[in-house]
Amino acid sequence: MVVTAGTRWASRAQFFSSGFIFATWGVHVPTVKAHYGIDEAQLGLALLAAGAGAMFGLTSAGRWIGRHGARRMAALCGCVYALLLAGLIAMPGYLFLLALLAAFGLVTSVFDVAINTEAAQLELRGGTPLMSGMHGMFSLGGMAGAASGSAALAAGLGAQAHLLWVAAAMMLVVAFSSMHMLPKPPIASDAAPADHRFRLPRGTLAVLGVLAALGLIAEGAIYDWSVLYMQQELGSPQKQAALAYASFSAAMAAARFGGDAMRARFSPTALLRGSGILAAAAMTLVLLTDLPWLALLGFAGVGIGFANVVPILFGASARVPGVEPAIGIAAVSAVAYLGFMAGPAVIGLLARASSLTAALYVVVVFAAALAASARFTGDDGSRA
Repeated sequence: MVVTAGTRWASRAQFFSSGFIFATWGVHVPTVKAHYGIDEAQLGLALLAAGAGAMFGLTSAGRWIGRHGARRMAALCGCVYALLLAGLIAMPGYLFLLALLAAFGLVTSVFDVAINTEAAQLELRGGTPLMSGMHGMFSLGGMAGAASGSAALAAGLGAQAHLLWVAAAMMLVVAFSSMHMLPKPPIASDAAPADHRFRLPRGTLAVLGVLAALGLIAEGAIYDWSVLYMQQELGSPQKQAALAYASFSAAMAAARFGGDAMRARFSPTALLRGSGILAAAAMTLVLLTDLPWLALLGFAGVGIGFANVVPILFGASARVPGVEPAIGIAAVSAVAYLGFMAGPAVIGLLARASSLTAALYVVVVFAAALAASARFTGDDGSRA
């Protein structure tokens, strides 16, 4: 199948849907907590159930996608993903919520691997970088989902009605866009059966997984702690402190949309090295300055620096010789997801032992480590 503009836009729609659903879930975390009358510990257990489901999905995604194709698995898991969203506050009790969130995490992870596999295949077939723009669509979907959720609740729309509307709309988007994805390639009659079993990543895949984990820990640290840093360490009022998250997110989304042009011009090695250096320098500025406006500029610089880390690493994992793209992406995602889950706790423990400022130097260290390890993503040098 020839890669067309329609095929590329179908993939972009899938990433947008993923971000929109994920953000809608984030908007309604307090709703879920209040609806079931649970405390922080029980909410943490519910989130852990989603994480456990996601880990199981990541260990199975390569096998399922290899057997059924990215298009079929994206359609199935994306629609179930949206459907489960509608059930968040419709469960008869807390135990049923745990089961729903475990399934929610499972289909989320498989959907994520499927659409990243599709994006990697589009890059390989078309010879044009696309992954950064796809992740930009995820960021755009997240921003749209959060904004629409806030607007719906402010307008007095009930939480269940909002979840149902979002679920129905996203199911339609996923189902329609899946029809335009690449079909599963036929298997030659004399070809040996492919091995789609999940294995712990080794060699290059292991390094890429660790690098992705470092990137997600650092990225998550900004999402979770930037507003508190501005308020607690710099004495900013809450309205100004909230701009730290906004400046980081907006800069990251914008940089992702420009990332494919950068990836076309520079090698993955050069781009990751530059991204890591920029993120480390910008975060150092944030932690050294006592001027809130300068810290906000620094957070924007950190967002630009980290914007293309995951697209670069996922793209590299899909090009490892002898490894199918779905297997490579799933393996790297599994390691990265462990880092993403552990990140907030790591920063919190370090902040308790010293200070939040000292703890956030982890972002500087990890960004520098990404720059130093950039050679594992591909050939060095410019593509210009």
